[in-house]
Amino acid sequence: MHSKPSDRDYLLRGAQLAKIVVAGPFGVGKTTFVSTLSEVAPLRTEEPMTQASVGVDDLRGRPGKSTTTVGLDWGRLTIDENLVLFLFGAPGQERFRHIWQETARGAWGALVLADTRHLAQSFESLALVEEMGLPHAVAINAFPDSPLYPQASLRQALDLDPSTPMVTCNALNRRSAAQALTVLLQHLMTREVLEIT
Repeated sequence: MHSKPSDRDYLLRGAQLAKIVVAGPFGVGKTTFVSTLSEVAPLRTEEPMTQASVGVDDLRGRPGKSTTTVGLDWGRLTIDENLVLFLFGAPGQERFRHIWQETARGAWGALVLADTRHLAQSFESLALVEEMGLPHAVAINAFPDSPLYPQASLRQALDLDPSTPMVTCNALNRRSAAQALTVLLQHLMTREVLEIT
């Protein structure tokens, strides 16, 4: 069995390393998305939610959620011998905005996750990526009880630019998550932000 190449191996053979931010509001599935795609054990900074979060973090529709990301999530995904992605899941709450900004610094693009049960909660994440000038795509994370809406209605509700790609995915499913990430990569190549040789 072959071991996974180290970061040093990638650098020695000249692979392009690209930082991608996975953004979105609290409880939208960022940690799950990064964990699903990472080829190595992901780094997580999740902590148990305490009484201090009552009235601050909205748990409606999230009965099983007991932890929250207080720093970032990190995972690695090798696309091919020329391109390696470092996936950074950014915290979704306003009180971690400074961490979000530091996490996004130097990123090539962002995938913003949204939940149709709490669509308005994605506005802040979309505003942040736009404020930082990050090319981005939107992935609607489909939860079992998520209401379904036509894509045109969702785009209008999120006030997306016509050039911003949008896709539906299941963050628990590797193939589905990979397809959502591919939509972002294709967008980055179209904008000549990312060049795969």
